[in-house]
Formats: sequence, structure tokens, C-alpha cells
Amino acid sequence: MSAQSTAPSTPDVARDFSDLEISSTVTTPAATRPSSPIPAALPPSPLASGKHKICVIGSGSWGTALAKIAAENAWKRNDEFHSEVRMWVREKIVNGKPLTHIINRTHLNSRYLPDIKLPKNLVATPHLKDVVKDATLIVFVVPHQFLHTVLGELSKPGVLHPQARAISAIKGVEVNGTDIETFASLIEGRVGTPCSALSGANIALEVAMGQFCETTIGCPTHTDSLLWSAVFHAPTFRVNAVEDVNGVSLGGALKNIVALAAGFVDGLGLGGNTKAAILRIGLSEMIEFCMEFFAGSQRETFSNESAGIADLITTCYGGRNRKCAEEFAKTGQPFDVIEKKLLNGQKLQGTATAEEVHNFLRARKRTHAYPLFEKVYQISYEGLPPKALVQGL
Repeated sequence: MSAQSTAPSTPDVARDFSDLEISSTVTTPAATRPSSPIPAALPPSPLASGKHKICVIGSGSWGTALAKIAAENAWKRNDEFHSEVRMWVREKIVNGKPLTHIINRTHLNSRYLPDIKLPKNLVATPHLKDVVKDATLIVFVVPHQFLHTVLGELSKPGVLHPQARAISAIKGVEVNGTDIETFASLIEGRVGTPCSALSGANIALEVAMGQFCETTIGCPTHTDSLLWSAVFHAPTFRVNAVEDVNGVSLGGALKNIVALAAGFVDGLGLGGNTKAAILRIGLSEMIEFCMEFFAGSQRETFSNESAGIADLITTCYGGRNRKCAEEFAKTGQPFDVIEKKLLNGQKLQGTATAEEVHNFLRARKRTHAYPLFEKVYQISYEGLPPKALVQGL
């Protein structure tokens, strides 16, 4: 027997709207953001060649994806950039051959971005000093656990060009007691280069595949904005620059804590209502944290930019932190075991950031003001059951 609808019948309400008055007195404001940056002459390079020189410190999936874009842009604008872009690769022997040789011969980083062809002008280099030699634009995208070691090498006299500029695509924060700083601030303080920050709704593989997305660059000056937009803007990687380095940095760091909470929700088998509530609460805590502890930050960075709400949504539905937290809630295995099982050598960022933020808030006696952040820490480190996540929020 075929199923029959039980919905009540309704009268035919089709109408001809052609004679209705639908005019409006509201004027739509002109767009304030162009669809893409207008190509402009770049600030002069300090090098004798007159060209800027880009290098990338880091070769994981995200580092390789950013290096790919930078190398492609350097090749297209070779009147303004040195065409060769060097990428630091921690040397490993793979099938009897150095990893850098394999990348430079095959133009593939099969460990982290298999099947993504890399530009021939992107050169894998094993020695950090060789990577940064004469570089004027330095991209930092190493796991934050290794950043201090890298900065120790770069802070030695004569290693960096004295007029170099930097950008951080590293997610996380640095905490010392009651003090907290972003990695952009840490880099600037340790090596003396002006440092911008890049963050957005950017899953590395999708970026490398050329799927359209946006990113946000927080810059200290207009000069930095021009330079880094030229390095990274592409038809499928739209850049918007804002003068909010802290907001962009904190958005990229704190969203990973919220992503852990989203993963716990998924692992518990809870639905869309609960996940939406966690995202809203998480975004609220992200904004309040930034406004309370980082003077000059802008709420609009979180509401209007890819580095804010867009990145939070992407990470809470498709990122590695969500994936590992779901496994944690389902299996009860420790995060270090899950990291080795699921991440192919990459590092989990949310748990480290949750611990840093907890330590900072505890030192400031402010843990009570950020209940979601605190619940994620307690579940990750103190044995609180994941099902307790929503209690008390």
C-alpha cells in the first residue's frame, strides 16, 4: 500500500505579485571591501636586487600549503619578488633518501600533502640559516612546541636581515604566570622583526587543492598589509588585512579550545542544537578573553573576518582538534595516543592551548569567568567525564 500524506489540504493561495508595491526607501550602502586587493606597487625592498625575498619556516600541511601560494605568487610577480622561495624542512631519511631531496625532485610533500603538486621554484632546505639568508619576508608556521628552538637560532647575530619582516601562522599563546602573549608578539620580541599574523577558515588540504576560501592578516602597519597581501592573495585564497594583530592571533588560538568542546559533543552523539550552543558560548568567551587581556583588540575581527566566526565554524566541523576530541570522548584513550594514531606526525594544538589558557586564568583568578574553556581543560587533563561538558554553562 502506498503511503498517503496526512497533511491537511490548503486552499490555492497562488497570487500575482506584479501589482504589489514592493519599492523600498532603504538605500544599500556601497561595499566597503573590494572583492580582491587591488594590485599596487610594493614598498621598496632593502635588498640590492630591489626585490623582496620570501622564505617559509615549516613544512607541515599548513606550512606547505602557504609555501605553495607564496611561491606561485613570487613566480608571477618576479619583477618584485625573487622567484625562489625556500621552505625549511627538518631532514629525515625516507626510503634511504633525504626528505628534502625527495621533495625537490618530485615536487611533492607526500608525508603531509600527498598528490598536491608543488611549484618548482619552492625549494626544500634542511638548514635554517640557509632558509632565512637574505630573506626579507619570513613566514613562521612551525608547531609552537618548536618555536623557541627556532627563535634561538634566528636571534644569533647576523642570521636575519636587519630589515626583515615576519608573519606568524602559528596557533597558540605563550603564558608565563600572569603574563600572556601571542606568538606574533613573541617572535617580534625575540628577533626584532615587525610581525603580522595570518589566520582564517583554512583547512590546509583544501587550500592546497585550490578550493576557494578567505583568510585574515592582522598587520601592525599599512606597509606590512601591502607586502603580505601580495605574498598570499590569490584567486582562490582571498586575503583581507586588518590592523588587529592580537585579534587575528587570538582567534586562531582560542578556536582550537572550542573545537575540542565540539569534538566532545560529536563523540557523545549529541545533536546540532548542543553543538550550536557550544559554538555560541565559545565565540563569546573568545571575544571576552581578547577584550579583557589584549588592549586595542577589535570585536569586529571575530564577527566580520575569516579569522573569527568563519574559522571557528570550519574548525569545529572539520579540523584535527575536533577529530581527536571526538575520538577521546568515544574511546577514553589519552590525547597523546590519539595524536599518534590519527595525525600522521602532526601536533594537536587545542590541548596545549587549553592548558596555557587555564594556567593564565588561574594565575589571574579568572577561571570562573570562562566556564567553557575551564571545562575543556578539566576534561582534557583532570579526568572530568566529557558528558559533564554542558553542566554549569
